[in-house]
Amino acid sequence: MVLALAGMVVAVFVNVVLRYVFHTSIVSYEEVSRLLFVWLVAVGSIVAAFEGKHLGFDMLTSRVKGGARKGLFWVSQLLVAVCMVLLLKGSWEQVVAGMRSYSTVLGYPLALAAAATLVLAAGLLVALVFDLLRGEPPTPAGPAGDIE
Repeated sequence: MVLALAGMVVAVFVNVVLRYVFHTSIVSYEEVSRLLFVWLVAVGSIVAAFEGKHLGFDMLTSRVKGGARKGLFWVSQLLVAVCMVLLLKGSWEQVVAGMRSYSTVLGYPLALAAAATLVLAAGLLVALVFDLLRGEPPTPAGPAGDIE
């Protein structure tokens, strides 16, 4: 993630300087930074899911206790699982279609970008299984966990 972010910063900074100082740019840097951004978001979302740092709406679940809370947890996890399975299926179809399509400038298969959502869906499904085995989502550590 650090390398992807550093690559994006360098590519965008160089292009901005070239564009405003020399009135030109390196077109391939735009494609590289876009691809790195897609993968950075996918991997970052998986990491956030395992650490319990995704945004959540718990206005209802924070007010109920016991079995009702556990039932709502299972229902929400089931809904997330359905969404991730649909994302996995759609992402796979995009990867297959992207094997025959290539980026405009660099010519890499567009499946490379579509594979990020495939990895995202698989990673979030794994995180969901861990949450289900634990019986609750992970509690974020540090100051983010104390916010109400």
